[in-house]
Amino acid sequence: MASPDLIALQDAGLYCQQGSFYIDPWRPVDRAVITHAHGDHARPGHAHYLAAHAGERVLRLRMGADALIDTLAYGETTTINGVALSFHPAGHVLGSAQVRIEYRGQVCVVSGDYKLEHDATCAPFEPVRCHTFVSESTFGLPIYRWQPPAVIFSEIDAWWRGNQAVGKTSVLYAYAFGKSQRILAGIDASIGPLFCHGAVLPLNQAYRESGVWLPETASATAAAKAYDFSRALIIAPPSAQTTPWLKRFGDFSDGFASGWMQIRGTRRRRAIDRGFVLSDHADWPGLLTAIEASAAERVLVTHGQVAPMVRWLREQGLNAEALETRFEAEEGGDAEVAVEAGGH
Repeated sequence: MASPDLIALQDAGLYCQQGSFYIDPWRPVDRAVITHAHGDHARPGHAHYLAAHAGERVLRLRMGADALIDTLAYGETTTINGVALSFHPAGHVLGSAQVRIEYRGQVCVVSGDYKLEHDATCAPFEPVRCHTFVSESTFGLPIYRWQPPAVIFSEIDAWWRGNQAVGKTSVLYAYAFGKSQRILAGIDASIGPLFCHGAVLPLNQAYRESGVWLPETASATAAAKAYDFSRALIIAPPSAQTTPWLKRFGDFSDGFASGWMQIRGTRRRRAIDRGFVLSDHADWPGLLTAIEASAAERVLVTHGQVAPMVRWLREQGLNAEALETRFEAEEGGDAEVAVEAGGH
């Protein structure tokens, strides 16, 4: 079995003592290995960053031009103080990666956030065999089972067309990094003009510069004062929902794209017209598939529905434990608004 000391929880975050580096630390450290650029995983203030090359533009956009960022291609290995380290696609957002570390024959994989569904905007999840697997559990309950993404994009298209038919602007709330770009790449852009909130536009550009195709989008605030938005789809972060920014769109219908829309009560609390169940995280079957594919003897479960997942894994005979990290809930749940400026 892998040594439990290969990854240990310290005040600053997940620490590899043998390599003298942290993975997604939440306090400033000298050497930070980053799984992806969401704000609860990639925080400012570290002396050095190491991340997957695919996400370099987004990470730099969020950490600033002066951040010291080194990158590795997926599958490329570097050695830090005798510890072999490599990044492998996590399928979560652009540049998201699982961190594989190996020391004296023992292998640990810190998966970060991940999903197994198809996503045209990022590399697909790659199973990595290991002794210890650190898994998220954001949607770690059997009730969370996603439909194929194409079905959800068709639902968004139909809602958009229906709003056009009655002269309403379509405003769709989605997290600025990852979810917004996935929606833009998946919908039928020929239906009408596409506008984005100012928080989304720089990330769109970072995606395009990284080689990801996205349809043309314009700034909602740059449109002429008398512009008729009734045929348009507006992509905005959830924090825009209660702001005066929405007044420019006149009569509108609003929707929310999130895995939390699986729960009807969430939609009612958000006071939105339409919920679309689209997540950038693995559902219950996806979590179980990823854990099984890792062939791990030991599974450390963090953020989300930790206790039910640990209990279920133990019932299956696995050595499973809870890992109390400071990664946030996300996807439009109540915590997302709090971390939106830099988080999920």
